[in-house]
Amino acid sequence: MAISEVKWCSRCVMNNAADETIRFDKDGVCNYCTDALRTASSVYHPGKDGEQRLDSLVEHLKEKGVGKRYDCIMGLSGGLDSSYLAYLGAEKWGLRIAAVHIDDGYDTEISTANIAKLCDRAGIELVTIAPDKEQFNALTLAYMKAGVPNIAVPQDNILFSALYSYARREGISTFLSGGNFSLECILQNGNTWDAYDLVNLRDISRRFNDQPTDKLSFLSHYRKQWDRRILGQETLRPLNLIDYRRDSAFAELKEYCGFEYYGRKHLENYLTAFAQLCWLPEKFGVDKRTSHLSSMIISGQMSREEALRELEEPLCSSEYMEKVKHLLCENMQITRKELEALVAGPGHQHDEYRTDPLLRLRKRIAG
Repeated sequence: MAISEVKWCSRCVMNNAADETIRFDKDGVCNYCTDALRTASSVYHPGKDGEQRLDSLVEHLKEKGVGKRYDCIMGLSGGLDSSYLAYLGAEKWGLRIAAVHIDDGYDTEISTANIAKLCDRAGIELVTIAPDKEQFNALTLAYMKAGVPNIAVPQDNILFSALYSYARREGISTFLSGGNFSLECILQNGNTWDAYDLVNLRDISRRFNDQPTDKLSFLSHYRKQWDRRILGQETLRPLNLIDYRRDSAFAELKEYCGFEYYGRKHLENYLTAFAQLCWLPEKFGVDKRTSHLSSMIISGQMSREEALRELEEPLCSSEYMEKVKHLLCENMQITRKELEALVAGPGHQHDEYRTDPLLRLRKRIAG
């Protein structure tokens, strides 16, 4: 879509450049920020009410953890959200956290150091799980060959599969999630797909993967629902109960353990960085910054003018992307020419392949 044809929300910075699901009202305001503001009061509690809810939540976790090794479990990526939550949980709230990190071979040097410093300072016992490197990279490469937007599906699914498996093994029934309203109240619906659609995953693997997946562990939507309803698993989002602000959280972590800034949201991992800085913008015209910055506008951390100025900046330096692409080629055992051909090839949507009928229906309803 030509830039002159792009329509921008008059309140946030979401636009229709690469999202056919976006809608605008008569004042030019998009459905994303309208929906976020409508749900804010029921989701985000940064004041006194949140403090009371948080006290009850911590008491609830400690009661459930009596006689057990851990009070709760969470994934620790090295990014801001999970790191700040782990710091609060262990240092401020006195929780015994089972912190699980998935080493997929794409951790940045900064995120690796951040995890080590945080866990050492907070006394967190870290469990690191590494999926089979050859099979993981072959499956991720299959997603790239399929030309679909969400090439992080294998990464996300394997992460949560490991978390749920470890929780079942340790008898932990509560997950702490770093998901939050403050920085994630707006997430684009177009050009993405559910990470728990194993029908889609297996079809893409069957068509484009020349390696088996028997050494990888996956989690389906149905297994998640089973664990929640039958085993009593619950997922809590404590960051929604505090006045969670990006800049002050970074500053607090830096003072606490020397936590270093790694770049924009989700850039603590080189594979995720490739997806957000190259694959999505070059193949589908998607700039994930619009969602991240719009969330900060709605949560009062940034003005629309500041966000627009940030969008004028380059996504990243050519030197940084060279490093990212070199690592991908090395891990996936492909040439640079092959990688560039995958990026330049035609894009396809996930539903051009087999999909779980229930998840397809849910996406249509959400859209």
